[in-house]
Amino acid sequence: MLARLCALRACKEPALQGSVRLMQTQSSRKSRAVRDTLRHVKMKESRRQGELHGPSTVYVQVLGAGSRDNGASLYVFSEYNRYLFNCGEGTQRLMQEHKIKIARLDNIFLTRMSWETVGGLSGMILTLKDTGVPQCVLSGPPQLEKYLQAIRVFSGQLEDIKLGKAHHYPLIQMTCSAVIAELIIFFFFLSTEGKEKITRDWSLVVAYVCKLHSKKGNFMALKAKEMGLPVGTAAIGPIIEALKAGKTVTHDGKEIRPEELCTPADPGPVFIVVDCPSEDFIQPLCTNHVFQRYQTGGSEDSAALVVHMTPESVLDTDEYKSWMERFPSSTEHLVMNEQTFTPHNTRSHKLQTQLNLIHPEIFPPLRLYKTKEPAASLHVPNVRAECLMKFQLRPKLEWQRDAIPSCDSEEFVKEAAEVPKFLEEVEECRKFQAAKFPEIVFLGTGSSLPMKIRNVSGTLVNISSSQSLLLDCGEGTFGQLCRHYGNDVDEVLSRLSTIFVSHLHADHHTGLIHLLLERQRALNSLGKAFSPVYLIAPVQIMTWLNQYHDHCQQILSQIKYERKITLYLYLFLFLLTHQSGWQLVFSGDTMPCDAVVNMGKNATLLIHEATLEDGMEEEACEKRHSTTSQAIGIGMKMNAEFIVLNHFSQRYAKIPLFSDDFNGKVGISFDHMRVRILSNNRKLTTNSSYLS
Repeated sequence: MLARLCALRACKEPALQGSVRLMQTQSSRKSRAVRDTLRHVKMKESRRQGELHGPSTVYVQVLGAGSRDNGASLYVFSEYNRYLFNCGEGTQRLMQEHKIKIARLDNIFLTRMSWETVGGLSGMILTLKDTGVPQCVLSGPPQLEKYLQAIRVFSGQLEDIKLGKAHHYPLIQMTCSAVIAELIIFFFFLSTEGKEKITRDWSLVVAYVCKLHSKKGNFMALKAKEMGLPVGTAAIGPIIEALKAGKTVTHDGKEIRPEELCTPADPGPVFIVVDCPSEDFIQPLCTNHVFQRYQTGGSEDSAALVVHMTPESVLDTDEYKSWMERFPSSTEHLVMNEQTFTPHNTRSHKLQTQLNLIHPEIFPPLRLYKTKEPAASLHVPNVRAECLMKFQLRPKLEWQRDAIPSCDSEEFVKEAAEVPKFLEEVEECRKFQAAKFPEIVFLGTGSSLPMKIRNVSGTLVNISSSQSLLLDCGEGTFGQLCRHYGNDVDEVLSRLSTIFVSHLHADHHTGLIHLLLERQRALNSLGKAFSPVYLIAPVQIMTWLNQYHDHCQQILSQIKYERKITLYLYLFLFLLTHQSGWQLVFSGDTMPCDAVVNMGKNATLLIHEATLEDGMEEEACEKRHSTTSQAIGIGMKMNAEFIVLNHFSQRYAKIPLFSDDFNGKVGISFDHMRVRILSNNRKLTTNSSYLS
């Protein structure tokens, strides 16, 4: 039962006014100095001046395999270009953890305007801006243009993000780059009458047919040397060029045909990306003439790979199975949906497994969400997607599984046990008992952008067995919930009653829409009555939500927004006072401020941002953040019984740097850390002296 909910500005007016102007005119991340042109961009420009040659190495790689916490996303690599198909929440974090360079992206293709496919796009765009990428082309449904307008509320201007010319046409064929010679973008609609206007037509899905540039055969230098050609001299250049162009050459009176010294040319394989989200789309997909060209008896070379971003309910229909069977036996089929049970964020699993040894209550083991839907019985050979699985298109067609991450808990435990005196210290930390509620679960404890160890801001407060609230919800917050609770995630979502968004920086709110949609799914799944979530947030958030509602998906029925609590300011303090007496104070991004002290006097728990280490006070002031000692100082002035530091800069890999101010009242947060307030003496079940 909530007795009081309060939101408060946490800085003096002059600082706030400057911050508001910043938010309205700039990106929600701190501006960086202009960088020199990226090296790969210079190389790309130089290639454009010469003849385009097909790349030697091309592969399609799974990023998100389609699980509930990591939606389907696909990465296409060549030595020339990089492409991304769909960008759901957590895509950027996966790329960062597995060392896939975001700065190399040239094109992002979207199959539909649903949060499953665009949830991570705003964060990706901000990172591309910060990295100095001169241009990235986005292609997808017509609503994409409205989506970009909506995120300008917190992203600022997007001069370097270009919309692909394809997004206005029902069917287009175009040359994409040095890798893809021909890109057919086909729009197909739900087969119903009286469709909504196209600017917000959820019944529109985009499929992509991609054909690689042809590649000339390779010159066999050793054989040429055996035949007496001047290999290794300047004279060999014109000979190689002529042979690769298919011309016969004469050397020392002897005719040499191209096939004698060159391997066969590669005409360029075709791969197809299909998203069929429900059974309503099967008929327009399966009867389309575009795909028939690449099936048995078609006018084009058969497809080497078809990627199916398709749920099991669709795969299991006779019509869809029949459509798959029309492709020849040489075509490979990759299925991406919730029927995947492999972890994606292995570094997070490793750290949580090791922290679990210290205190199983505070650091519970992470869990996998496993769908109860049975796998479809398909009549064609198919491969189920796994994170980082590859299908190589060049130099030869083959599956590659060597990059798939492993998650071996026994190895993680063994590694931790090698630390001197670790097991002895662990025993000391297992002496606390607590009631189950209230409980605070840290879902994201990093700042700015998601990284492999820390996701961005999100804190769940379980007040009782029937009521929870969420403090901030940056990108990937639902994924963190899924990994924390596994198959119990629907029950957790069903008791979520309130969401507080401290301010409109991307790391604090861009997971909101996904959370709302998944909560509705959870209530439907459990057969519980629907009730909207109370949203406490800056009024500007409604511009973003209204735009998304008008042009992408209807979501406004999911929230109850009280305009009498309208908040125009840059950052906020959240104060929760429970009728039993305990009090929780949560800060958004803030510098040290007496308003926080006065509001939270004698609080049971203060969760305060501590973005930077001591000695970086000037940078902290410039960015409106606090250092660790400043955050601890606020807690001491407040006389808080316990202080948990949060929202650390991602420059600190695991644990931030601390000064002597760190003491027994202070703890540091980790993703998936869980603390509970003891009802008898109002202490926390944590051992900060060990964590320090």
